[in-house]
Amino acid sequence: MNYKSVPFDKRIKENVRNYALDNLYHIDTLTEYCKALCAVAGVELLLTERHGEKVVSVGNFAGFTPDVVEDPGRKVRVYGRTIAHLYAKTDDVPVQRKDAVERLLDGLTQILSHWGEEAYLHTESSIYMDELEEKVGMQHVQTARGENEDALTGVYHKLYFEERMKAIDRAEVVPVAVINVNINDWKFVNDNFGDEESDRLIKTIADILKQEKKPDYEIGRVDGDVFIVLIPAAEDGEAEDYCRRVQEACLHYEDKILAPSVACGLVYKTNVEELLQDKLPDAEYEMFDNKFMIKNAPGYRERLEHGLKS
Repeated sequence: MNYKSVPFDKRIKENVRNYALDNLYHIDTLTEYCKALCAVAGVELLLTERHGEKVVSVGNFAGFTPDVVEDPGRKVRVYGRTIAHLYAKTDDVPVQRKDAVERLLDGLTQILSHWGEEAYLHTESSIYMDELEEKVGMQHVQTARGENEDALTGVYHKLYFEERMKAIDRAEVVPVAVINVNINDWKFVNDNFGDEESDRLIKTIADILKQEKKPDYEIGRVDGDVFIVLIPAAEDGEAEDYCRRVQEACLHYEDKILAPSVACGLVYKTNVEELLQDKLPDAEYEMFDNKFMIKNAPGYRERLEHGLKS
């Protein structure tokens, strides 16, 4: 989602379409609530996304395919847009309790709409305030730009990148793709060609990461040969595609000495209560798996050592 230069009233009306239910509700807690309600009321409940994907199911809905157009059930709406559909089976409810149960289900729909609006407004307000702070401090930011960037690569240095992670955590945007990018055999280049060429390798990788990114991606150099890339509100397959493009760009890079190669470890922050800092070890673990595969692939060593023949 791109929040730049969008008026708040327009953002509130339009951005809700970018939210899934797990962006607005704690699904495990909501499921337990629905289970308790079903036990008391004697009903079965199914909650779906706006397009019919099942999210919470309490009871037997095997074989039931939601038709959100012809049979939308009860619509859960946030700021005028349908975000979910609530279906209920009341066949086992005694006749004398039907009216009461229907009112209960209507009330649940209203509660879900209210909770969703509160969560949505909180998230959008937080992001909007961050944007206002950025605009107010734009001149200072431009002046201090070099203070936030790694001198060699132009991406964020570690300390400032950690502040960016905290800002994204505060904004409560999910999912966030967390990618650990580690340069393969940087030490080989340093040992065989010296500091100048190993620094050029680091800068080359940083340039590829910046070349393949979209405007809302955040990139930080957190160690000598390690970068972290964050993709807030990543769409399905977006982060995987970014990793693929980066690795292909490295593979197709032509140079007499350098043979750029990176291992990528990708994980997701999917819960607003998680911290991005806590996802870094998981991303590193996935990166090592990818590194093992790449370094044992046919032709890898020959490509790495081609500069020794120059």
